[in-house]
Amino acid sequence: MDQQDKFYHLRLKMVEEQLSSRDITSQKVLSAMLKVERHKFVPEQYISDAYGDFPLPIGFGQTISQPYIVALMTQLLELQGEEKVLEIGTGSGYQAAILAELCKEVYTIEIIPELATRAERLLKELGYKNIFVKTGDGYLGWEEHSPYDRIIVTCAPEHIPQPLIDQLKDGGIMVLPLGSVYQELVVVKKQGNKIIQKSIIPVRFVPMIREKNK
Repeated sequence: MDQQDKFYHLRLKMVEEQLSSRDITSQKVLSAMLKVERHKFVPEQYISDAYGDFPLPIGFGQTISQPYIVALMTQLLELQGEEKVLEIGTGSGYQAAILAELCKEVYTIEIIPELATRAERLLKELGYKNIFVKTGDGYLGWEEHSPYDRIIVTCAPEHIPQPLIDQLKDGGIMVLPLGSVYQELVVVKKQGNKIIQKSIIPVRFVPMIREKNK
C-alpha cells in the first residue's frame, strides 16, 4: 500500500469511527472530511497522528482541532453551498479547506503572521481558489466583505464580539466557543435585532488573541 492509499484508509477510519459513529449525520460534511488531506496541515513530526481523535500543536501556542470538533462545528453551520463564510482563526488552514468544499467563499483571518502565511501558501498549493486569507485581529472581523451568511470562530473569546454580530447577515448563523476557564460551543442565530443563542457541548479551545492597544 502506498502512502496515498495509507492516508486514504486512515481518513476513512477517522470518518467511520470518530464522526459517523457519533452525531455527524451530514453526508456533505462526512465527504469533505474524507476528501481533505488532514496530514498536510500538521507539522511533520505529527503526521503519523494526523487522523487521531485529538487536537495537535501547530506552533505559536496554537492547535489544529480534533477532527470531531471540526466536523461538528461545520455541521452546525448548516451550509447549503452558496454561502459566504467568515472564519476567525485560520491556524493550519484545515477548517478553511473543509469549509471551502461546502460553500462559495471563505474569508479567514489569523492574528499570527507566520501561521497566516503558511496556511495561505498551503491552501494555494492545494488548489483552493475560493479561500481568502488575511493577517489581523479576528475580534474585529473583516468588514470589507461583510455581511456574511455564516461565521465560525476557532478560538475562544469571553463574549461574542460585537463586530462579528454586526457583520453577520440577518438569518445568518455563527458557531463559536465561548468562555475562559469553562468554555461552551455555542450556536448563534441572528433574527432582525434578536440574537438567539444555544449551547451545544463543553469544549476546550485556545483563547482569542487580540492585537495590542485594541
